[in-house]
Amino acid sequence: MMRFLRLIRICFIGFRYGLDELVLSSIHHPVAAFLVKFARFGRKHTLPRGQRLRQALEQLGPIFVKFGQVLSTRRDLVPHDIADELALLQDKVPPFAPELAVSVIEKSLGKPIDQIFADFQLEPCASASVAQVHVAHLFDGRKVAVKVLRPGMLKAIEKDLALMRSFASFIQGFIPDGKRLKPKEVVAEFDQYLHDELDLQVEAANCSQLRRNFSDPKRAGLLLVPEVHWEYSTSTVFTMEWMEGIPINRIDQLREHGVDIEKLAVMGVEIFFTQVFEDGFFHADMHPGNILVSLEPESFGQYIAVDFGIVGSLSEFDKNYLAQNFLAFFRRDYRRVAQLHIESGWVPVSTREEQLEAAIRTVCEPHFDRPLSEISLGQVLMRLFQTSRRFNVEIQPQLVLLQKTLLNVEGMGRELDPNLDLWKTAKPFLEKWMWRRVGPRGFVEQLKKEASQWSDILPTIPRLVHKNLTQQDHSKLLNEELRRMRKAQKLQVYVLGLFGLINAGLLIWLISQ
Repeated sequence: MMRFLRLIRICFIGFRYGLDELVLSSIHHPVAAFLVKFARFGRKHTLPRGQRLRQALEQLGPIFVKFGQVLSTRRDLVPHDIADELALLQDKVPPFAPELAVSVIEKSLGKPIDQIFADFQLEPCASASVAQVHVAHLFDGRKVAVKVLRPGMLKAIEKDLALMRSFASFIQGFIPDGKRLKPKEVVAEFDQYLHDELDLQVEAANCSQLRRNFSDPKRAGLLLVPEVHWEYSTSTVFTMEWMEGIPINRIDQLREHGVDIEKLAVMGVEIFFTQVFEDGFFHADMHPGNILVSLEPESFGQYIAVDFGIVGSLSEFDKNYLAQNFLAFFRRDYRRVAQLHIESGWVPVSTREEQLEAAIRTVCEPHFDRPLSEISLGQVLMRLFQTSRRFNVEIQPQLVLLQKTLLNVEGMGRELDPNLDLWKTAKPFLEKWMWRRVGPRGFVEQLKKEASQWSDILPTIPRLVHKNLTQQDHSKLLNEELRRMRKAQKLQVYVLGLFGLINAGLLIWLISQ
């Protein structure tokens, strides 16, 4: 009954914002065209379609807002005007009762709140659709941030996810472009993302991994990541070190404190490329709300990362593919870009290299007619994905997430320094990284990685060589036997042929008598 009432509300809000018209207009069928005229009767929507969709999702509640946020990252699937509007979605959810937060903590950690923390502030300092954050102090005096999962979230999302799956099935079955859009896969991806976000231990593990990646002394001064307090963290409670800083978009405030804004912009680019190409593990939600700047004397001017619910990971193949693509773009080597697409296996084998090269040149050349400081790497990558889609390439989700993160980093960097030349900053980094991969250093590092297998492989080499040689001897004998069989078969053919000629001659002779 509750699901039915929820469906009625969804239909009502969809009708109110004209979403039925948007769906029907995408179906190329006479019946659909008639229904569009019927849907438009007596209604006139003046707002753009993207804005109407955003407002409808906000009306439908936090789960649909989250879905819209995830969908905004899939610019390979949705039109860009809709994606830009969906990117504006914000979790405007009032905090839940402090008593509920205390109850969740006590139930999760198995102790009364006064035995867990020396001090716990009941009023949350931040609130979102999935969780809210409280400030607390441990008994040793350390200040911590306690993230508490909103109660009853799992039941709420399961109901809405069931309806989303039904909508996805309808779209994929009745809309011509439905198969390409893959709505079922998008909903499944959102399902996985949402369930990961509902498990705060997953976020804690992401935070711990990122902190370990930037604990290397060679990266000192780049990025600060809070320490995870595992003894106070579960699937519903995440306790981490409290990080004090100023949001990165408060530029005037940062200048007042003497922060080098231009240096900050370059550092942001370096942090991003370090995460992507060296670690293959990156913070995928780097908007100003999640990035702070430290004013503490020992870490003045350093970046601080918070909120680790969304992270991306890349394989060695992905990293090599992206690095070579970027470098090829830098050099305007479109033939190499086309070759990389084909070598990756994402382009059908029937694709002609010169056609793909021409398509890439067409969409990329306009970028190079502008000053380098005005060229967007994120836009170039987006154009690359658009071109790939024309050639029936299935873009990997991790690369789409990377594109979204790159756009965030670019926007953040250009807001700090409008003259930031992202290409100039990125190109030396990529060239250096590629040289480390294919140069002598890369060869030595690869040998070190494989060294652990040598103790097992080396003793077996003589036996494998002997086995191979033995197999070769057997193959010689087999080949000799095959030759003898072929000779016997040829002899049989000759005999049968001669016998057939004799029989034919006799038959002709008998007929002529």
